[in-house]
Amino acid sequence: MGSAVRVLAEATPATRDRYVDLLRVGSLAVVVLGHWMMAAVTPDGVGNLLAVVPALQPLTWLLQVMPVFFFVGGFSHALSYRSLLRKRPEGSAASASAASTTSADSVYAAFLRARLQRLLRPTMVFVLVWGVVALLVQLLGGGGGLTGVTLRLVTQPLWFIGIYLAMVAFTPPLLRLHERYGWGAFAGLAGAAAAVDVLRFAAGVPYVEFLNFAFVWLAVHQLGFLRADGRLGTGAGSASGAGSTPSTGLGALRSLRVPALLAGGGLIGAVVLVAAGPYPLSMVGMPGEKVSNMAPPTLALLAHGLWLVGAVELLRAPAARLLARPRAWRTVVAANGVAMTAFLWHLTAMLGVYGALLALDVPLPEPATAAWWAQTPLRLAAAAALTAALVAAFRTFEHPAPPSATTPAPGSGPLAALGATLCLLGVLGLSMVGLGGLLEGRTALIAIPVSAPAAVAMTLGGWLLVERAGRGAVRGSDQRP
Repeated sequence: MGSAVRVLAEATPATRDRYVDLLRVGSLAVVVLGHWMMAAVTPDGVGNLLAVVPALQPLTWLLQVMPVFFFVGGFSHALSYRSLLRKRPEGSAASASAASTTSADSVYAAFLRARLQRLLRPTMVFVLVWGVVALLVQLLGGGGGLTGVTLRLVTQPLWFIGIYLAMVAFTPPLLRLHERYGWGAFAGLAGAAAAVDVLRFAAGVPYVEFLNFAFVWLAVHQLGFLRADGRLGTGAGSASGAGSTPSTGLGALRSLRVPALLAGGGLIGAVVLVAAGPYPLSMVGMPGEKVSNMAPPTLALLAHGLWLVGAVELLRAPAARLLARPRAWRTVVAANGVAMTAFLWHLTAMLGVYGALLALDVPLPEPATAAWWAQTPLRLAAAAALTAALVAAFRTFEHPAPPSATTPAPGSGPLAALGATLCLLGVLGLSMVGLGGLLEGRTALIAIPVSAPAAVAMTLGGWLLVERAGRGAVRGSDQRP
């Protein structure tokens, strides 16, 4: 693997924006570390350290970095989709307009197939492995204690995959809005998120808050489009996807104005909303709270996302200098190739460590005590080692199959969109219902009861539709994620 990483790193095009890859890997690493640190496991179950020690909740303003990942996704999706559009074959139909529509329809199918492969190959292997484990546990009459908690928890991070699938599916229409309105498209989504919170908190309109799963996260995603066109002012991105060298002197100061405004305005907005509004301090969900900034997302979380995006863009210049070093870039390349696999399996590793401690009768100190903190480095090291072992076992599934030689058939776009919708609903349903009580568990997904097997079937069926519709995609940009 080392030689392969070296070859890949040395073959990196000069136009590639390396900072995007660092942000992708770094944001997932922070999420993994945060989950390991927040877990307050006792023989009776799994709690949240932030609930045990509320004074630690301000740390979530630094460690809740999912907005960065979605921002990076917007940047990468814009480059990938535009690359596929440039490489589409010339239409031969009599009507140029009809040929263009058919070609764009096929490109959409190809785009969905390429993106879903990267997401769903490792995800479905994870789900199927855990599904077999859950079935065996249930058939053997188990499922109590930490085992039952594990079966419920391991699928919860899949909500992120579901939201990301929605971003992929909406990329083409939202990219067209961006190209027409620029910052206005972002402002429209942000305004819609604000209106949802007004209807929710001021007017008491029921269920309207769930719209912000789309408006908040798609607004952050839209910032990635702006970065791809160089509109964040840091010199990052372009129509071709090039990552330019940061400017110096007065030009460098001017290029930092937009990121500074985003960071400062977002931070001030989040502080005001939390201090004066109905929003909690924590930027991650807390057990038992009436209002969560995460589920569903709130305007406060959007302001938090603005602050984070601005902050990471302000750090672009020193990061670019670091990534120019061969060893640093090889590290990022190696991590980028296994990041999704590590994310999927990190809770399995953490809960496996706790399970081993309980099986060996190692005392588990009360969370947040001196003994608990003293044991923390050992638990983290063990979880990291077990995650590395799981990554070694499953990393091959993170590499997508090569595209076939033919072009997707005309009319393949709607079929691909249907498949992506089924995948989205299936993955979200599975994240909600979990694998505890595999054969009996149910959750309400848009008012429809869904079981774990039904969620898996929807995901697999949707993926099959996308594969069928998008097979034969021309290779486009591989700027991840």
